[in-house]
Amino acid sequence: MTATLTPSPVANTLSSQPPAIRADALTRVVPLGDRQLTILEGVSLDVAAGETLAIVGASGSGKTTLLGLLAGLDRPNSGSVAWHGEAVSSLSEDALAKRRQGAIGFVFQSFQLLPALTALENVMLPLELAGARDAEKRAADWLARVGLGERVDHLPKQLSGGEQQRVAIARAFVADPKIVFADEPTGNLDTDTGAEIVELMFSLNREQGTTLVLVTHDPELAARCGHVVRLARGKVVS
Repeated sequence: MTATLTPSPVANTLSSQPPAIRADALTRVVPLGDRQLTILEGVSLDVAAGETLAIVGASGSGKTTLLGLLAGLDRPNSGSVAWHGEAVSSLSEDALAKRRQGAIGFVFQSFQLLPALTALENVMLPLELAGARDAEKRAADWLARVGLGERVDHLPKQLSGGEQQRVAIARAFVADPKIVFADEPTGNLDTDTGAEIVELMFSLNREQGTTLVLVTHDPELAARCGHVVRLARGKVVS
């Protein structure tokens, strides 16, 4: 089933441009003992530049697998993914890693901060990988922007869960990506902290004009997005 998302007013003015993300007939199958398990089957969708999309569904429906395929963290058995008109699912690992640099940001449920690095060093990572000479200044500016200007030298273990996720959000946005992917960004946070993180993430997304795709079990978070795709047993159902 194809989920074609209606472009935003901004996207309408740029109708000649390809979507920020196009997935065509994505299928993901993994071995399970003496048989094969189909996690996703024939999933297609377009996401216009600047849109926000929530991927929802019950546990085991294929949400995180779909996010990983859209983000280029995994490869489909069949089908294709393109970012802004460029096919990426067929690129080599090295070419795909280079293509992600500066173009894609990630926010994970478990924060995925390197424990031996300070908040500043964690945010600097994507800039250093891209060879940016001003990595330290830009990282410090982004930590101040997410309210952690006084915590730049703290290790992850010295930060609360909400503060760690703020560091992760700063890291996701620091390289000015065109697309940000978030996997259950409030899943490890209490309700109040999660609400603060949601406000921060959506505010930064609007300011930066990025395309945001997230996986969530939270109906309130999904409702904040311009579009919602619901999966069931590996297929788009609504």
